[in-house]
Amino acid sequence: MKEIDVQELLDKQAITEAIYSYGRAMDRLDHEVGYALFWPDAIADYGEMYQGTGVGFVDMVLEAHLDFVAHSHQCSNVLITIEGATAWSETYVDATLRRTGEDGTYIDNRNLGRYVDRWEKRHDEWRIVKRTYLHDFDQVLVSVATFATTGRRDRQDASYERR
Repeated sequence: MKEIDVQELLDKQAITEAIYSYGRAMDRLDHEVGYALFWPDAIADYGEMYQGTGVGFVDMVLEAHLDFVAHSHQCSNVLITIEGATAWSETYVDATLRRTGEDGTYIDNRNLGRYVDRWEKRHDEWRIVKRTYLHDFDQVLVSVATFATTGRRDRQDASYERR
């Protein structure tokens, strides 16, 4: 049986929370939270969608998200391996982005894929140095909303009140 390494568990939890904060950054259009996920020298490889820096990706995608009326990023199945001050993670992502069609109906673009990230711990903080997005599949659905959207896409969202 493997001996429990408390520091490794703490590091894995810190990385997991950083991964979850990515969804928050995307859905609340929060540049600051998005930037904090990547080291300034980080590379982001999203295939044909984007190649460049992590911070540049945050800027590009949050600008694109302004064309949608709502979006939801769900991160799960997080697997993390740590070796010293370097870590690797694979995270499944399910992102749905809603826009309004010309006829007023909602059109949901659902994208499912995985983030394969390399992390570095610098000054006791874990951030991504390289992200590769692997796209598994996508769907386009016409939706009928049964409830009004109550979440906000900014820091006025109720989730920020407790922070």
